[in-house]
Amino acid sequence: MKKRALLIGAAVLLAIGVLGWTQRKEVVLRLVTTLAKDRDIAPYSPVAWQEGPATAPAGERPPNIVFILADDLGINDISAFGGGVAGGRVPTPNIDRLAAEGALFAQAYAGTASCAPSRAMILTGRYPTRTGFEFTPTPDGMGRMVAMLSDSARSGLPPVDWNRDAAGDVPPFDEQGLPGSEVTIAEILKGAGYHTVHIGKWHLGSGSEFGANAQGFDESLLMASGLHLPEDDPGVVNAKLDFDPIDRFLWARMQYAAAFNEGLLFAPGGYLADWWTDEAVKVIRANRNRPFFLYLAHWGVHTPLQATRADYDAVGDIKPHRLRVYAAMVRALDRSVGRVLAALEAEGLDDNTIVVFSSDNGGAGYVGLPEINAPYRGWKLTMFEGGIRVPLFMRWPARIAPGTRIARPAAHIDLMPTFAAAAGAPLPAGVAIDGIDLLAPETPPRADDALFWQSAYYRVVRQGDWKLQVTERPKQTWLFDLAADPTEKVNLADREPARVAAMTALLDAHRKAGRAPLYPHTVEAPVAIDRTLAERARPGDEYVYWPN
Repeated sequence: MKKRALLIGAAVLLAIGVLGWTQRKEVVLRLVTTLAKDRDIAPYSPVAWQEGPATAPAGERPPNIVFILADDLGINDISAFGGGVAGGRVPTPNIDRLAAEGALFAQAYAGTASCAPSRAMILTGRYPTRTGFEFTPTPDGMGRMVAMLSDSARSGLPPVDWNRDAAGDVPPFDEQGLPGSEVTIAEILKGAGYHTVHIGKWHLGSGSEFGANAQGFDESLLMASGLHLPEDDPGVVNAKLDFDPIDRFLWARMQYAAAFNEGLLFAPGGYLADWWTDEAVKVIRANRNRPFFLYLAHWGVHTPLQATRADYDAVGDIKPHRLRVYAAMVRALDRSVGRVLAALEAEGLDDNTIVVFSSDNGGAGYVGLPEINAPYRGWKLTMFEGGIRVPLFMRWPARIAPGTRIARPAAHIDLMPTFAAAAGAPLPAGVAIDGIDLLAPETPPRADDALFWQSAYYRVVRQGDWKLQVTERPKQTWLFDLAADPTEKVNLADREPARVAAMTALLDAHRKAGRAPLYPHTVEAPVAIDRTLAERARPGDEYVYWPN
């Protein structure tokens, strides 16, 4: 397959110099579509989950932990924040229930503004400057193809750059993983007697070092490609985004596939959000008599945008079409949360189970929906609040009072130490953990009262209520007082040079104390701060390059 890919790729590179833009796009898309068809996928086969003990042991047991993670969900998609997808026309009552019956973290942050490093920080409680896992792995050839498919004339933004020289130093996609030497929360909980299960997206590598089974999960039902349903399924409604090169690549490349414990690929058993929830309910039932950790990592609402016909019809006549499909996907996510809660109640596990809901980063501007991160500026692939502010709700009836609201900043790096403390499990010896226990009776202080984000030359620190962003492309410094200006409208960098200098020193020390990335970034994509990719950027619009 690799030789064939190289031959086809060479042919494309020869052709693009003489073809027009439209013809060039079609050649590239034919290439990635052809390469995607090389994997065999077996028919659907039921998953055989391990059965726990027939009876529960006497005495108290530590809490079960269910962590539900959405993908690219905008904070304004959740009606608990007063907004809601499609202007509030599609409420999220089950997700809202977690906030009403537990804790709402009012200033919660993703690990970073893209998916995989956030997931690594959730599992390890460590910054990428410690793990080296700084960039999101992309399928082989994706960076080059997205650069070819991008259209600066249409977007009004500078071109997407692909670094051919650095690409030679990047491992194959499956080997771009979180190192096996890192200690995950699954390994910690497994060592404390928990049965550990992963369902859904992983995106931290595969195989004997990087896969979910290698990183502490007893069982793993893996999303092995990216379609929520087959494109031609009679029960699916699709929304393709012709203005987005990533979307065009995904539709051409992705398949409808799953794997269990890294076995052979097989067809999933339904729309991913619903099927994974079916399986999560089975896991809860199978483990009702022993402590368990369930990591349910949804693919929704990530592109490709696909909803069931039933959800599409249920949300009503919402315009444009892509927003209606997106709203239907949010409805499926909310239904999943409700079904998980119902399963816990049915098994008598509700009171002593911690249920946490979050998103890996903010909503993506490339889906062309301007309100999903409102009122915050920016998108996924930017470090403005829209890219890193996320919902974080935690329900634990045995310990957390209903209606608890926590104003202090919380972050994904805090989840690992919080889960470990709740389980009564010690943190790994000799390993520096950057997060804090969010449920400690007296919340421990953060070093320098600071949270950090970094993607190559784009670096950010929040210290107290002050947030500094610096980037080299284009060279820019932003300083915001989030207490007075939570939507980052007024740049105070020129008025506060001493504060900028002090916070820049924090950034420099953070980077200097860490390690280099595991592999280089190869793609740099421009992202407008205040416009979606469906809109044409105007002269003077602010933008950043996202290195990945």
